[in-house]
Amino acid sequence: MQHISIDPSNVHPPTRDGSVEELSQSLPSAKASRTHPSKSGGENASIYFVGTATTILEWHGVRIMTDPNFLHAGDHVHLGPGVSSMRKTNPAVDLHDLPRIDLVLLSHYHGDHFDHHVEASLRRSLPIITTSHARSILTSKGTDSFTNIYDLEPFQQMMITIKADGYGPAKAPPALRVTGMPGKHVPVAKPIEKLNEFVGAIPPTNGWLLELGHGHDAGDFVPGYRIYITGDTLLVDELKEIPRRYGGPGKNIDLMLIHLGGTTVPHPSLSPFTLMVTMDAAQGVELMRLVKPEVTIPIHYDDYDVFASSLEEFKGAVEKAGFNGGGGGVVFLDRGEEYRFAVRQ
Repeated sequence: MQHISIDPSNVHPPTRDGSVEELSQSLPSAKASRTHPSKSGGENASIYFVGTATTILEWHGVRIMTDPNFLHAGDHVHLGPGVSSMRKTNPAVDLHDLPRIDLVLLSHYHGDHFDHHVEASLRRSLPIITTSHARSILTSKGTDSFTNIYDLEPFQQMMITIKADGYGPAKAPPALRVTGMPGKHVPVAKPIEKLNEFVGAIPPTNGWLLELGHGHDAGDFVPGYRIYITGDTLLVDELKEIPRRYGGPGKNIDLMLIHLGGTTVPHPSLSPFTLMVTMDAAQGVELMRLVKPEVTIPIHYDDYDVFASSLEEFKGAVEKAGFNGGGGGVVFLDRGEEYRFAVRQ
């Protein structure tokens, strides 16, 4: 198992042209702060929703960013041969106004998850956990390569210990365990899969299980909160392995960040000559039934014009399924809002 250490006391700007003197000390104040629908108290961690699939998690002084995309309304991304998409929204914070970032979880190498400004701007030593496909690209740029890239296959794990005062042999320090989770970004049909392999339009993708807890290493790690980040996936059979491994007392998933949108390529207006490559509202509800997270937060739902399944459709499907309230509830965040939660000690 790979193992790295993070020291949040180290001062380092997230972008190459940023300076320590100009480094923002914190994210903008959240427009609103949400907590568990039926339980609250003792919150010691938060997730800030930037937009698209970009979130920033803060715990024990560490900031973890998912799928950094900081383009603005009217900007375009390239999504494959002959396919582009226009962003319809603005991020809640600009790339060059970010505070220190300690780790990036990158589900796959696609412009709406790792845009060209992000790729050009992020500091080259920033630790990034991603797919083997993305790693091969980000480390193949000669002197401009990223230098701290790690890749995980489904159910492979990686430990990240956090340097903090007051911990030692008798008291386990805060730590993170990241597990690669399965995902399929193309429909499960042999002709389509073979065509995609040939043209390379849609790259391989991962989900993640991020566990926050305490431990010196993998042998004594005790998780205190589990977050499943789906990545850009459809509802495929491989996901059935998740509740087999993470379900039941002491193994449940506390929070699921679910990528929705019903992304349709090359564009929804070209139906019926299109493919859906991320979950729509109906598939999202079915995944909730399968995984049974304590709380679900939808992200990646309206930022680009290739998204065909709206957040309102998901809200309707959730209400029809009776998932609101208590365990299995849904928390809806707008860009610039945060969800606060408690990591068990």
